[in-house]
Amino acid sequence: MTLEKGIFLIAAPALRDPNFRQTVVLLCEHGPEGALGVVVNRPTAMSISEALPQVPVLEGQRHVLFAGGPVQTNQVMLLYRLSQVPDNSHPVFDGVCLGGDLDVMERILTDTQGREAFRAYLGYSGWGPGQLEAEMKTGSWITMPADPTVVFEKEPTKIWSDVVLSLGDDYRRYADMPFDPSFN
Repeated sequence: MTLEKGIFLIAAPALRDPNFRQTVVLLCEHGPEGALGVVVNRPTAMSISEALPQVPVLEGQRHVLFAGGPVQTNQVMLLYRLSQVPDNSHPVFDGVCLGGDLDVMERILTDTQGREAFRAYLGYSGWGPGQLEAEMKTGSWITMPADPTVVFEKEPTKIWSDVVLSLGDDYRRYADMPFDPSFN
């Protein structure tokens, strides 16, 4: 599969880097300058209201903040699934976009009807020019088309094992692998 925005990077079972061990990264941008994505399966113990206390609509909300990656961990990035992508956002795939529009987040929080959703990520995953391609050659990542239901609807802590199971018989034995390999 070609490296491009809108795909999942699934950490190979042998990837030991603690920043990416057993992660699924949504690739949001890829080009000659490098790549950017967010880890979709690492919820933190922090709520979004703790990270964005200046946003009144978040008060009392239980939305979890996700660890998006090891780069700029003092920055919150918002990923939306919208029926209509706003002009001021960065489209990723199938109505999913990166954006910082808090009005959109407020609309999603107050509209109990639709399928629109958002996730907030502290930091992001980034690669310099050619770095991700080099990691692909060493077998660090497995790619597959991204799926918005995985990002917005699945239990985050089960995403990696569920995706690994979907890769077929060669990977099935890794689905229940503990995070710490010394527990094997």
